Amino acid sequence: MSDKNKAEEVNEPILDEQSTNDTGKEQEDVANEEEAQSVEEQLQNELAKEKDKFLRLFAEFENYKKRTSRERMDLFKTAGQEVIVALLPVLDDFERALKELSKSEDKEMFKGVELINGKFRDILKSKGMEEVGVKQGDVFDAEIHDAITQIPAPEKKLKGKIIDVVERGYKLGDRIIRHPKVVVGN
Repeated sequence: MSDKNKAEEVNEPILDEQSTNDTGKEQEDVANEEEAQSVEEQLQNELAKEKDKFLRLFAEFENYKKRTSRERMDLFKTAGQEVIVALLPVLDDFERALKELSKSEDKEMFKGVELINGKFRDILKSKGMEEVGVKQGDVFDAEIHDAITQIPAPEKKLKGKIIDVVERGYKLGDRIIRHPKVVVGN
């Protein structure tokens, strides 16, 4: 063989090895890129999941804060309601005392008790208590009034209407804490 042929034979295997090396490197690069993309995609997916968990947790915490705030307000209202309901018999006693003192001749005592009654009512009113307005001749409403008895109506126009108010009713805010006790015409 000539030197030329030998050089070609020597060069040919070298070229084959280089092309094999290049192809192998390209395949490795492609595999690495795919791995890098899949790792990146996995990280993106994990990040999206964590963001979703965070948003859900944040929303749940906000709901918790609102619920506890609402419960606290309800607790304050009911705590005040219990005290005011406990004081209603005292208010009734003041009214009876004023009725009896108006019959006596001691006007100074009447004025003193009337003053105390006025202050007491003002304090209860400042806490949100209001009287349920009921008077003779109003139409009876079972959701508002508490009928303790029915009597024959003295007049035809008073049938199914309130004839007498035995005990006043009160409400705290929008809620009735004591229904007025009334006598209804039959």
